[in-house]
Amino acid sequence: MIHHVGMAELKIATEEHALRTFGLGSCVGLALYDEVAHIAGLAHIMLPASPNEAPQHVAKYVNTAVPRLASLMIERGAAKRRIRAKLAGGAQMFATLSGVDLMRVGPRNVEATLEALRSLGVPLVASDVGGSYGRTITLECLTGKLWIRSVQHGEYGI
Repeated sequence: MIHHVGMAELKIATEEHALRTFGLGSCVGLALYDEVAHIAGLAHIMLPASPNEAPQHVAKYVNTAVPRLASLMIERGAAKRRIRAKLAGGAQMFATLSGVDLMRVGPRNVEATLEALRSLGVPLVASDVGGSYGRTITLECLTGKLWIRSVQHGEYGI
């Protein structure tokens, strides 16, 4: 069964289930998994940092989504030392006619996510970030395999 993760959402699933999110442009899709416990989580994160300490939508911001996703997985039985991360998205979707970055939202999301993972001690084992195209990702909970699909590059796993 595939569980869909909407924009600014995060979900946890186990065993034979999968998690999917659509339309990653400048947003990042963070996949965490424990391949021994077969517990996985996926977040569709929109922005690097919350403007306040207790945002209404925790999954919208890197600084609140990353620790919350890890915490939920640990509550379900994942071991923190076994959690691994994969990352996709973070494209630079907006540029001026001269090719100069307009807001750098995608790259800033990637940078913030990498820093949040470092602070939690969660290793990043694979990523597919950047570029100027959108992605759809599917995380297999049993294996930790992350499938990435885009119009430009077809479908491939990391």
